[in-house]
Amino acid sequence: MRGDLAAVRSRNRITVHDHLGRAELSPVAAFDAPQEIGPVDVVLVGLKTTSSRAARDLIEPLLGPSTAILTLQNGLGADEFLGSLFGASRILGGIVFMAINRMGPGEVRVFDRGSVTLGEWAGGPTERVRALVDLFERAALGPRLVEDLQEARWRKLVWNIPFNGLSIAEGGVATDRICSDPRLAAEARALMHEVQAAAAGFGYTIPDAFIQRQFEVTPPMGAYRPSSLVDFLAGREVEVESIWGEPLRRARGRGVAMPRLEALHARLVSLCAGPRPGVPG
Repeated sequence: MRGDLAAVRSRNRITVHDHLGRAELSPVAAFDAPQEIGPVDVVLVGLKTTSSRAARDLIEPLLGPSTAILTLQNGLGADEFLGSLFGASRILGGIVFMAINRMGPGEVRVFDRGSVTLGEWAGGPTERVRALVDLFERAALGPRLVEDLQEARWRKLVWNIPFNGLSIAEGGVATDRICSDPRLAAEARALMHEVQAAAAGFGYTIPDAFIQRQFEVTPPMGAYRPSSLVDFLAGREVEVESIWGEPLRRARGRGVAMPRLEALHARLVSLCAGPRPGVPG
């Protein structure tokens, strides 16, 4: 752990709030550095893609001869980056559909438990990824095994691109506002259709029903603030390139125009480069 380490060690617990109430996870095995842990079977990478420069130093001490690396990072490009550092054969990918906000040191609120999609970066399912699916299943995390990880990544962008992006670009609005405001909902839907078209350029079919489903599962989350908005308001670097920039570039490479995403990406680049909460002027 990083910033929360002292608080979690002193309390020896992590607190989780959800619709069922409050749960305490204890005891907690928390460490200050990967060298304190040593080689493991699987490394779960939950870093923001903006922290990728730290990946080598954080991951290398955890690697044994057969250690797998499961990246749970957003957007596009994380699989390739980690594969370039540690070898493609180690890389597994995970797509996390969960609505969770950190409330304080060692304390989180779960708006929606969601699910986790798992797959091999290169090739179809293997025994090691099936074993991971079994572990996630026993942990009640709703895992799903996919044949094609990249298709699953494009599907997640259907939600991430509009909701994370508009929450920042429209002045710090939560997802319930985006769904209830006719103008914002129409813009979100239009962005989703652009992602649908871009995915089709790579041979992936995202049905209209999947787009409609996003407007059914999101409102029950309530006033949920997407992770990119949380980072923006805290003055942290936002994953602009992995979530918006890289999909835009890849779509252009296939001759697919995404004018709404192009405009949103430009707005986010400008907003995230300028003065904002948490960042000294």
